[in-house]
Amino acid sequence: MIKDGLQILKNMSHRGATGADPETGDGAGIMIQIPHVFFDEELGMKGITLPQEGSYGVGMVFLPMEPNARYYCEGIFERILKEEGQELIGWRDVPVNDKACGVSAQGTRPVVQQVFIKNNESNHLAFERKLYIVRKRVEQEIVEAGKAYTDAFYVCSLSSKTIIYKGQFLAYQIENFSQNYRMNVWSVLWPRYINATVPILSRHGG
Repeated sequence: MIKDGLQILKNMSHRGATGADPETGDGAGIMIQIPHVFFDEELGMKGITLPQEGSYGVGMVFLPMEPNARYYCEGIFERILKEEGQELIGWRDVPVNDKACGVSAQGTRPVVQQVFIKNNESNHLAFERKLYIVRKRVEQEIVEAGKAYTDAFYVCSLSSKTIIYKGQFLAYQIENFSQNYRMNVWSVLWPRYINATVPILSRHGG
């Protein structure tokens, strides 16, 4: 179903926009159901065991390329997670292909990682609320600290149900940017409509 969604996205290429760099888009993305089987296999190769399906959350996180700034953001995320009574399962690097996007997008590309969080709440609704609180606390603390390079930090999604892949792409580029679309789950997609703003890779596409 993801392949069908990506094909539909390509068919909507006329709804997006470009700037001076014709290979850098105004933004496109795809939201998918969390692919438990895929993640279970991927993390299993790293020696990490996931809880049963629906018993954990996944965050799609953009992090600074600068190592010290990246570790700083990760540290804040993990500390707040602990303060909110949640348990970190682990981080996963999302494999990407830089050449799939334009030169302008490559120049501002963040590190893309996924964070996995165990559900320590009594029910799914309480867990979703807790994930929302974690996201907002992390974002607020990093913005208020104003550390160099941390403006690249951005949480695309944080949920126990869905995950978002997005970028400063033309509609057809998103399929080749990440190699993580070999899952049989449902998807929702969008190209960003043309507007008068200059897209920034860390917060593009929706």
